[in-house]
Amino acid sequence: MSSSTGTTTVITNIATLVTNDPSLGDTSPLGLVRDAAVVIEGDRVVWTGESSKAPATDNRVDAGGRAVLPGFVDSHSHLVFAGDRTEEFNARMSGRGYTAGGIRTTVAATRAATDGELEANLTRFLSEALRQGTTTFETKSGYGLTVADEARALRLAARHTDEVTYLGAHIVSPDYADDPAGYVALVTGEMLDACAPHARWIDVFCEKGAFDGDQARAILTAGRAKGLHPRIHANQLSYGPGVQLAVELDAASADHCTHLTDADVDALASGETVATLLPGAEFSTRAEWPDARRLLDAGVTVALSTDCNPGSSFTSSVPFCIALAVRDMGMTPDEAVWAATAGGAAALRRTDVGRVAPGARADLTLLDAPSHVHLAYRPGVPLVSGVWRRGVRVV
Repeated sequence: MSSSTGTTTVITNIATLVTNDPSLGDTSPLGLVRDAAVVIEGDRVVWTGESSKAPATDNRVDAGGRAVLPGFVDSHSHLVFAGDRTEEFNARMSGRGYTAGGIRTTVAATRAATDGELEANLTRFLSEALRQGTTTFETKSGYGLTVADEARALRLAARHTDEVTYLGAHIVSPDYADDPAGYVALVTGEMLDACAPHARWIDVFCEKGAFDGDQARAILTAGRAKGLHPRIHANQLSYGPGVQLAVELDAASADHCTHLTDADVDALASGETVATLLPGAEFSTRAEWPDARRLLDAGVTVALSTDCNPGSSFTSSVPFCIALAVRDMGMTPDEAVWAATAGGAAALRRTDVGRVAPGARADLTLLDAPSHVHLAYRPGVPLVSGVWRRGVRVV
């Protein structure tokens, strides 16, 4: 099966292959194939099926009776920052009050950092995530909150991923503490003009203490007029308008979705907006868990992501989030794995990742286990023993 477009490689002797294509496997959402093989040509998957039927190829990799699944798609992270918030976390976990300023602490450190320091930090977290099976990731600005610092964050992020999100509306900048309307004008005006060329998405933290529904609508609508597609931090800390606004504006995802009314769930089920759940945040803040079961039973598309950030979810591990979702959010192991792969792809409106099927990008994760279920069954164990990204083995 060699051709002029590139060498071909078969990964064979796969105990369980997760394709996320029911037509390729056992008709379940995961499209499982037992005793499977995958053929890669260039940066694409060109064949999947049973090992015994695999075509001849240039190269052969023996999976040794392990599981293979799509690379994880982490559709929500905040990786362009400096400093950490160890003291804040320690105080929170020790039951002590802490008033050092949360996001503002990170904003000060990020503004003070050089480009080189910010990019070194970013690449360190990306390689950490890659070793744990993440092959596609989204990341946001939001720790600069000035025109120059937000544009800088997005410019640095765009060197490493196509999925870059402008989050000038993370909180009202400390510089505009007494003039929130002035800050919204900046975010929708000069800052947007500087940031839009480096981003694909626009996001807003719609929450008490951040931006209300009217401000969020103005910000997302302005971004859309500049060619950026909406996503939104919605209903994390309290009930609010974020989820309804997300569906109204056809946002790709509404992220957090912890405090939902029946009307919110119905809106998500009737629209195209994905509900992205971020269990690392609840774990790290001892907050109420989102109810994934309620969303799934209503027919909502659910994604799982890390929310990797220095304040409320300082983890880059999708396997950890899968284990939390299964243990504490009512998801089955199959649902959690689907949400961390195909669900993340849906939250980024991507069809080329999050599945192992002919034509998809050859982004694969090899587990040191016979089944994907081990991701939840063996929490905290480094099970990822191989990663292919765009057809190249990188781990």
